[in-house]
Amino acid sequence: MSWAQSGRCRILFKNANIVLSLPLIFSNERRWRGIRHLSFWTVWFVFQLFIYSFTPSPVLAGRGFWTRVYLTLPDTVLFLVPQLFLAYSLMYGVIPHLVIRRRYTFALAASIALAALTALLSAAMSVTVIDWVRYNMLRSISHVVASGPHAPRSVAIGLAMLAGLRGATTIGGIAAAIKLMKCFYEQQQAALLSEKEKVDAELQMLKAQLHPHFLFNTLNNIYSLTQEVSTKASGLVMALSTLLRYILYEGDKSLVPLNKELQMIREYLHLESFRYGESLDLSVVLPSDSSVPIAPLLLLPFVENAFKHGASRVIERPWISITVELTNQILSMRLVNGKKRGDDAGQPGIGIVNVRKRLALFYPQRHTLQISEEDDVFLVNLRIELYADGTRDLSDR
Repeated sequence: MSWAQSGRCRILFKNANIVLSLPLIFSNERRWRGIRHLSFWTVWFVFQLFIYSFTPSPVLAGRGFWTRVYLTLPDTVLFLVPQLFLAYSLMYGVIPHLVIRRRYTFALAASIALAALTALLSAAMSVTVIDWVRYNMLRSISHVVASGPHAPRSVAIGLAMLAGLRGATTIGGIAAAIKLMKCFYEQQQAALLSEKEKVDAELQMLKAQLHPHFLFNTLNNIYSLTQEVSTKASGLVMALSTLLRYILYEGDKSLVPLNKELQMIREYLHLESFRYGESLDLSVVLPSDSSVPIAPLLLLPFVENAFKHGASRVIERPWISITVELTNQILSMRLVNGKKRGDDAGQPGIGIVNVRKRLALFYPQRHTLQISEEDDVFLVNLRIELYADGTRDLSDR
């Protein structure tokens, strides 16, 4: 999903399912956001009201506390309009779309332009609505004070711009600082979560390697015995041994040549083809030669899934079609297999779940995976934009 349109600072952290320890400050739930914004502006309003009430002024001199509050209340409320304009323009415009995207020159220019607009808005309100409200409130207290000397129009506008800009930039700066703190906190949490998911995925791979290691050593002994008994049996043992060797010694690497990944798929298909014999209709198209690097063990789970949920459950004439193409570093795999009509595959197995996680970790925003299921067909479309640089280390993601 894209959060750029909502103005949230998490536009760069799309995959972060962050558990927030301070929901009042960091949560984006509607309830917490409402409470946070209401509390923020309430505190600022009360603070401004008291500041204005005790500001030295001939109009307020000698008057009681509540009279001061009464006279400054409309100014405080009306001056919130330009303050709200600047604060929210910075929080939901400049910061998420410019600062977070590291477009600092545009961010500075936009901030200056917004400050100027805020000053003009403040001055316009001051010499129109606010002056009118002040006059009528003062007239209710004293006609003499209401009709007292006033500054020239140009001076009044200049003072109004400075006064409005002072308050607006103060609260705008505070709001922007809080927003930036929230953004950087979410960035840190996203990095921690990504690292945790990476470690979990590697742990799952490690667990998958424990038992095959024992089998690999045992298969070597079986192979030596079957060579003199059955050529087919020894060939199958050798294919299985090659498959396990790849999982053990190549699976823990960051990158492997695509050739090795495809060779592993060929060995797996050889084993399964022997199992089904002539009853299996298998169509396979693989690239003949390619040394482009790829993260290991990304394609096999889909092939294994085609046999597990497709061929093994189809009684009559099981079929599988696998097409892998490589064009300009773009790897495309289309896998289609028949399945028993009405047979629901249910939740994806741990192999597919792990592949999804590894794709998100190793190829973020560089892959698409579509899995669809119909009555008698299961379809997988995978597209990965591979890294052409063989020295690229995916383990730092």
